[in-house]
Amino acid sequence: MPDRCTPDAPLLLTPDALHARAGGPGIVLIDTRPAEEFATGHIPGAAHLDLFGMSLIDTRPEPLRAFLWMIEHLLAARGVAAGATVVLYENDSGMRAARGLWFLEHFGHPDARVLDGGMNAWRAAGHPITTDARAPVKTSWTGDRVRGNLATVDDVRAALGRPGVRIVDTRSDEEYTGALVRAARGGAIPGAVHLEWKRNLAPSGDFKPPDALRAMYEDAGILPDQEVITYCQGGYRAAHTYLALRLLGYPRVRAYLGSWKEWGDRTDLPIEHPRKP
Repeated sequence: MPDRCTPDAPLLLTPDALHARAGGPGIVLIDTRPAEEFATGHIPGAAHLDLFGMSLIDTRPEPLRAFLWMIEHLLAARGVAAGATVVLYENDSGMRAARGLWFLEHFGHPDARVLDGGMNAWRAAGHPITTDARAPVKTSWTGDRVRGNLATVDDVRAALGRPGVRIVDTRSDEEYTGALVRAARGGAIPGAVHLEWKRNLAPSGDFKPPDALRAMYEDAGILPDQEVITYCQGGYRAAHTYLALRLLGYPRVRAYLGSWKEWGDRTDLPIEHPRKP
């Protein structure tokens, strides 16, 4: 297993760039929105895969292995192949599409991208939408898993207080402080820096320009020479911040797959109740 994913292509695709390639060979489109939204209109040729709700709350080796096998199978069933450009989208540059990209990078796919601005940007650009759906062509694709983009509960516990490691809490203010409890306990992983994932996006729903993203993270003390571990409730928002930092070229970024649901339910693990300034 390689330590890092080294993609051959940029991580974002504009609507115009996708439109120029849509329908051609080697493109796999995956719509990650709820099924009812896909049914009312989607990009022609897209397969549907709503990963929302598929979370793992036990990142010990055996359940982790089974969970990742299931996700890998679902992606292959939607036509993912090693030589294809896989483009994921939702209504904006959101956490569902980012989660799909994170999975593909974990499986070592060299060309996974998110449609920047999502379906809203596609519509705004005047590109075609259809309600016709066709069955995707299942493949036998399997990945070469990347160790370095996934953090388990043991990885996070070992990282606590370690110099050169920054843990980033991507949840809401209420979740971070413990005012909103969504596990056995509320609060945060000790020492975590709070920077909500929504701050990665411009009001239009696409990613902020790189200079703005870089300034935001560096002002929060999250620096390129650090190892960064992101977490949220179930791994979706964590994947979004993972993608934001990957866009900036941060070389060592991991998403904690079990996130707060696993950590907060484990009463043997330390927590804190920080206050927002």
